[in-house]
Amino acid sequence: MKLSIVIVNYNVKYILEQCLHSVFAAIQNIEAEVFVVDNNSVDGSCTMITEKFPWVHLIENKENVGFSKANNQAIRISKGEYILLLNPDTVVEEDTFTKTIAFMDEHPQGGGLGVAMIDGKGKFLPESKRGLPTLSVSFYKMFGFHKVFPHSKRFNYYYLGHLSNNEVHEIEILSGAFMLMRKSVLDKVGLLDEEYFMYGEDIDLSYRIIKAGYKNYYYPHTTIIHYKGESTKKASFKYVMVFYKAMEIFARKQLHMKKYSLYSLFIHIAIWARALIALVSRIIKKVLFPTIDTFVIYAGFFTTAHLWASHHFGPNAMYPIQFFTIIAPLFTLLWVIAIYFSSGYERPVKIANIFKGICAGFIAILIVYALFPESLRYSRALIFFTCIWGILLLPIIRVIFHVLKISNFRILIQKNKQIVLVGDEQENTRVYNFLKQTNIQVQIVGFVSIENKVHDTQYLGTLNQLQEIVNIYGINEIIFCMRDVGASNIIKHMLEFSDLQVDFKIAPPESFSVIGSNSSNSTGELYTIELNSVAKGLNKKKKRMFDIVTSLMLILGSIFLCWFVKHKQKFIKHCFEVLLGSKTWVGYAPQLQELQKSLPKLKPGIVYPGMQLHTNNIQILEQAHIVYVKDYKMRNDALIVIACFNQLGN
Repeated sequence: MKLSIVIVNYNVKYILEQCLHSVFAAIQNIEAEVFVVDNNSVDGSCTMITEKFPWVHLIENKENVGFSKANNQAIRISKGEYILLLNPDTVVEEDTFTKTIAFMDEHPQGGGLGVAMIDGKGKFLPESKRGLPTLSVSFYKMFGFHKVFPHSKRFNYYYLGHLSNNEVHEIEILSGAFMLMRKSVLDKVGLLDEEYFMYGEDIDLSYRIIKAGYKNYYYPHTTIIHYKGESTKKASFKYVMVFYKAMEIFARKQLHMKKYSLYSLFIHIAIWARALIALVSRIIKKVLFPTIDTFVIYAGFFTTAHLWASHHFGPNAMYPIQFFTIIAPLFTLLWVIAIYFSSGYERPVKIANIFKGICAGFIAILIVYALFPESLRYSRALIFFTCIWGILLLPIIRVIFHVLKISNFRILIQKNKQIVLVGDEQENTRVYNFLKQTNIQVQIVGFVSIENKVHDTQYLGTLNQLQEIVNIYGINEIIFCMRDVGASNIIKHMLEFSDLQVDFKIAPPESFSVIGSNSSNSTGELYTIELNSVAKGLNKKKKRMFDIVTSLMLILGSIFLCWFVKHKQKFIKHCFEVLLGSKTWVGYAPQLQELQKSLPKLKPGIVYPGMQLHTNNIQILEQAHIVYVKDYKMRNDALIVIACFNQLGN
C-alpha cells in the first residue's frame, strides 16, 4: 500500500462530500486507502459516507475525541508507506498525490511535506508554509508585525514571508490541513500528541520530525483548496483559550526550560489579554446598536413631544412627566424588541430588516396604545413622527458606521447573482434543475461548455472563453460541475480569477449540494435542497415569537380553553414550559430519533408535524417533518397547534 489518507470529520457533511469526490479522482493511479474518522457528528455525515462512498473505511466515534486522537485511531491501522492527514474542507487536484509522493520518493531525507493552499476565493493561504513559533516569532505575529512587514524574515517568520510561494523550500512547520508523512518516520518520532485537542498538534509533530534529523518541505507544484482558514473565529474566547493553551503545551514540551518560563508568562498574558479583548468586543457588538437605537428613538419621542406640545398648546406647554418616564421608555423598548426580532441586529446588517423592525414596532405600539386607559393615551402623532424619525436616522447611523468601518461594521449589500454553470450538457441541466428547487434567489445567465463546440443557444461559450464570458455578461459567480471540469481545472481558473470580484462554487457529481467559500474566514456558502430553513436565524426568532405569543394567549384564555384539552394540569404546565423556553409548541415526534440526527436541533415539542394525520406510518411522519423543516412558516406552527389542540395537554 503506497498511501493512507486520514480525514477527521465533525459535522461538515457537504464539504466532506466534495472532498471525497476529489480524493477519489486523485487516487485512481495509486494504491491507496482512505479513512474517515467521524467525531460523533449529528448532521448525517456517516449515512452519507456509507451510501455514497462505500470504499471509505469509516470509523464512528461515540464522542468528540479531538483531532489528534481521531487521526491516531486511523494511523495505527493504516498500511500505507505514506500517511496523509487531510482536512475535510479541502479539494485536491487529480495529480496532487502522484506529484507529492514522487517528490518524497526522490528526497529520502524528507519526513513531511505540505502544499500550496488557496481559499475559496482563489487567494493564497499563508499558512501553507510556516516557521517555528518561538517567543519572538509569536510576539511579532500576535501584535500584527507580520501584516506590516509581510516579506520580512524577522517580522513574518511565522508565515515565512521571505520565501517565495512558487518555489520548493525546506520549512519547519507543516499545516494540519495537508500533512504528508512517511509511515517509517512516524514509527520513529511517534504519532500526534493527544494532549492537544484541536490546535498545535501539527506544530508539535512537525518539530519532532525535524529534531529526528528529517526535513519538512513546502511543495508548490500542486495546489489544493482549503475553505476554512486559520483565522476563523479568532475573536471567540474559546478559540483564544484553546489556541494559546496549545502553544503553551508546545513550549513546555519542546523549548528549553529557560525559554519556556518566559514563553509561558507571555502566553498567559496573551490568553487573558486576548480573552478580555474578545469579551469586550463581543459585548460591544451585542449591545452597541440596541443602545444607540434606544437613545435615538427616545430622543425622537422627547423631541417630537416638545415640538407637538408647543405647536398645539402653546410655546411653554409640556406633556406630563409620566409620558417621558413611563410611556416613551416603554414604546422605545417595544421598538428595539421589534427590530431585534426582525434580525435588525444581525451582522452584516440588512437595511431592509431595520425598516421591517420599525414598521412592526409601529404596529405593536399602536395595539398597546389602544389598550391603555384614556388618561395615558397621548397623541398618536407622537408615535407617527417618532416612526418617521427612526426610519430616517437609524439607517443613516448604520451607513456612517459602514463607511467609516467603525467596529468592523458593514451593511450587507445584496448583489444580484449572475451565475454561469460550467460542465457538459447533462450535468449543467441537472445542476440547473436542482438550483431551481432551492430557495436561493439566483439568476442563471447561461452555460459554459467544456467542449470546443457549442451546439445550444443556452451556451455562452467554451471553457477557454470563460474570462471573456465573465467580462461581457457581468458574471459574479461561477459554479463548476466537478464531474466534468475536474479539480485541477477548477483550481487553475480560480487562480486566474483571484483578483476579480468573482465567487466560485463546486457541484459534486450526483449531489444535492453546491458549496463554496468567499474568504478564508468562512466555512462555505451552501446551496442545497436540504436548506433546513427552520434553523435560519430569522426563522428561529419567528418560531420563538410564536411560542411566546401563543403561550401568553393560551394562559390568558386557559379558564375557557381547559375544557377542550384532556389533561388540564399538563396543559398549563406546557404553557409555562414553552413560555420559559424549555420546550416548543411544535417539535419532532419522539419515535423519529434517527431522523432527528439529520434535522436542525429543536427543543422538545408538545405536538409535531403529521400528528394531525393520526398515523403511525413512519414514512409519512418523516415526510411531514422534512417538509416542515425545509419550508418553515409560522402559520404552519399555528395550523399544527390548532389541529392538535386537544392534545396540548398530553
